[in-house]
Amino acid sequence: MFKGYTSKTTPTPAAPSPFAADEIPSDWAGSSPAAPAAAAASSWGAAEPAPSESAAAFDAAAAAPAVTRNVLNSDVSVVGILRFTDDLLVDGSVEGEITSDGVLTVGSNASIQAGDKNKVAIRTKSAIIHGKVVGDIHVTDRVELAGTAELVGDVVAARIAIQEGAIFVGNCRVGNPSTTAAAPTPKRGSKAASAAKVDNLLG
Repeated sequence: MFKGYTSKTTPTPAAPSPFAADEIPSDWAGSSPAAPAAAAASSWGAAEPAPSESAAAFDAAAAAPAVTRNVLNSDVSVVGILRFTDDLLVDGSVEGEITSDGVLTVGSNASIQAGDKNKVAIRTKSAIIHGKVVGDIHVTDRVELAGTAELVGDVVAARIAIQEGAIFVGNCRVGNPSTTAAAPTPKRGSKAASAAKVDNLLG
């Protein structure tokens, strides 16, 4: 029925652009969409670090070992030898000896007393005393007596610090002498030398 019929499509004319060619900025012409971002980065300074760098820094901080601090509360009482590593805060009662290569802190409520079989109550690297200690303290580094400390015993340490108000009854040996004192030798003409000569003649 429709032999020889051909469809003819009239092309629709393209809509004119609202911007004339002369209205496009010259510095945008022929540039990629990333160009304005690069210009902004150069005008505002350096770009922020990549998220991977901050994540790596966070992982490194999390992997750093933390110092372990053990706590002996005020309601705890120990009889015997107490050994620990790292740091220890004692706020309870200990009868015996506390020994370690770490730092011992004796709280204000604590009471440390040497046992019957030992004279030394504390044998550590350093000791910070706020409470009561009855017994000797031997440390390799430093002893600090706070204003509330009460110590009855001798102290052997490389360094010592005593705050005002602290009670300390005992002897203290701090540091190592640079020279050893030699016994005095009798001088010529002295009474000791003359007596020695007389004894030799009589003998």
